Amino acid sequence: MMKRWFQLLFAVIGGVLGVQWSDTIGRPFFNVIEPVFGWGEIKGQEVWMFGLGALLFYSFSSLTLEYLLSIMHKGEERVGTVPAADLFAGSLGMVMGLLAASMLLGPFEKAGMANPFLYAVGVVLLAWAGYRLGVVKKEEIFSILEKRQSGRDRGGQGEGKRYEEHKILDTSVIIDGRIADICKTGFIEGTLVIPEFVLEELQHIADSSDLLKRNRGRRGLDILNKIQKELDVKVLIYEGDFDEISEVDSKLVRLAKVLQGKVITNDFNLNKVCELQGVSVLNINDLANAVKPVVLPGEEILVQVIKDGKEHGQGVAYLDDGTMIVVEGGRDFIGTTLDVLVTSVLQTSAGRMIFAKPKLLEKAL
Repeated sequence: MMKRWFQLLFAVIGGVLGVQWSDTIGRPFFNVIEPVFGWGEIKGQEVWMFGLGALLFYSFSSLTLEYLLSIMHKGEERVGTVPAADLFAGSLGMVMGLLAASMLLGPFEKAGMANPFLYAVGVVLLAWAGYRLGVVKKEEIFSILEKRQSGRDRGGQGEGKRYEEHKILDTSVIIDGRIADICKTGFIEGTLVIPEFVLEELQHIADSSDLLKRNRGRRGLDILNKIQKELDVKVLIYEGDFDEISEVDSKLVRLAKVLQGKVITNDFNLNKVCELQGVSVLNINDLANAVKPVVLPGEEILVQVIKDGKEHGQGVAYLDDGTMIVVEGGRDFIGTTLDVLVTSVLQTSAGRMIFAKPKLLEKAL
């Protein structure tokens, strides 16, 4: 049905154009054929030209419609593959390009100093340049909009809506899994950002031929699914990418700068890179060490000695949080639970180590 209406519209347009061209094209044409066929002056020249124009345009309407539909389908496919962020930033840049074209070329066009064709070409070029500039500078554009919005939230609404900071998750902290437990406790505020390039890396790990890597990747995907469906946490999937950067860690640092957010990780190297580039970072390992119970020399602890130590006569026990306790003379108590007295605490890069001795030996002395 739409095709018929389109053909009818084309026929009307062709007829109208035929009437408009009757003096420039129709009259010379009739002047030629009238003597050839011995006709007198043909009456109703406008009617004839309307009919010819309508017939001509109607004949080509089907081919034109198919061509236009193919162009529309290709355009829809291309637009469908463009990320929403690129489309928004590019559209904003195109609007700025059109405004620039109106300001720069408008006076020349009104004064008759610009050829209409050149004017149209200039408008198209400036609009395209604005679109490309918007796509290239999309991160900076979103950063500016984010700052303006956060400023209004913090300044204009007082105790109303609070500014929500972005917390960007890296691959290692997702696979680690403790981030889900931390979110469950409510200690993480703001919006958790999961970049699409991190998801791709996680999926690549989950599809690995190595069994250990595959299990780690699938565990990470399960953790993300748990965070999204079971926890009361805002999650944002960032679809943008930084094509000029190949390393995922470098992309995370760049994204943190764009969103003015913080990177959550347990990767020591990424931690150092973020600190060097002035990006705020939250390290899960630092948090775990910070919340371990404080033990002072002279305190009494109930532990279970489970194995030998490195030195002669030593026994090894562990606290509930995994802190290792080296018990001097504890080899004789392997497999038993006893009270020990803390003698010293050693903080290392790998964690905290506690040295103690059995309370029974202390009483015997």
